Amino acid sequence: MERLIVIVLFDQVDLLDVTGPPEVFALLRRELDGETGYRVVLAAETLEPVTTSAGVRVLPDITFDELASRRIDTLLVPGAVEVDEQGRVRAISDPAVVERVRVLAGQTRRVASVCVGAHILADAGLLDGRRATTHWSTAQQLAAEHPAIEVDADPIFIRDKDVWTGAGLTACLDLSLALVADDFGEAAALRVARQLVMFLKRPSGQSQFSVSLEPVSTTRRIDDVRHYISRHLAGSLTVVDLAAHMHVSERQLTRVFKTELGMTPAAYIESARVEVARNQLETTDHTLERVASLSGFNTTDTLTRAFRRQLDTTPTEYRNRFRLN
Repeated sequence: MERLIVIVLFDQVDLLDVTGPPEVFALLRRELDGETGYRVVLAAETLEPVTTSAGVRVLPDITFDELASRRIDTLLVPGAVEVDEQGRVRAISDPAVVERVRVLAGQTRRVASVCVGAHILADAGLLDGRRATTHWSTAQQLAAEHPAIEVDADPIFIRDKDVWTGAGLTACLDLSLALVADDFGEAAALRVARQLVMFLKRPSGQSQFSVSLEPVSTTRRIDDVRHYISRHLAGSLTVVDLAAHMHVSERQLTRVFKTELGMTPAAYIESARVEVARNQLETTDHTLERVASLSGFNTTDTLTRAFRRQLDTTPTEYRNRFRLN
């Protein structure tokens, strides 16, 4: 049975949010020899061309009013941002679009947002009491404006029952593949991923960004200890060691990490070690024992447990997906 997917259009919407998912869904039809799949329509207030953030104009297929009596399988909501004079990015949403999304969600089996489209879902009240993600650059905005939402800026997408939220722009492909897998199975999603020449299917727990790309902290002292950690990952890095290096008490060290980085010293160290292990798995043929040693985990069991916590996968599965050569 053909499933109706509606993608919401509005002025200054991010172009890739709109065009990425349909490519995934179209390839599914080809992989299944046209026997089943999705019907994708672009919906807007009118049938006039919509100007995207890239300046490319897109023609809607249908108006919101024409969808009033239709049963929708999946409602996909892209996003839009504005940049102020200081270069700060902020998600924006039109109240009229928010209201349309709220109404359409009531006649939809499954709702999903792409990138900062999560802000529109949030403004429509669809994420209250749920765990959700968005692009890392607007995650703090989402959390501040909607305290009823459990915002997690790390994963590339999150599923909370019938509501899905995706992260950065290219994560729209991962989210779309996850929707395909949910509807037609992992094998079908894998076939589509191969057609897209993607690194197979990234798990939802895959991080949006690495430890090295985290926002710069606000004090020189915490930067110093982060650099110290990066130089000594293969060695012993206890809270006692770090507190002595910073000339503070263990309690104060933990307080500084939570205030500056939003995590405990142990969680930060584990994230940094996972980052090193990821790089080793992507670029070398080292055994898991060697990777565990170089990254400071020492044993493959410890390495595996950390990967399951951080990335929701195993080192072997990660290497199979992301090996670069």
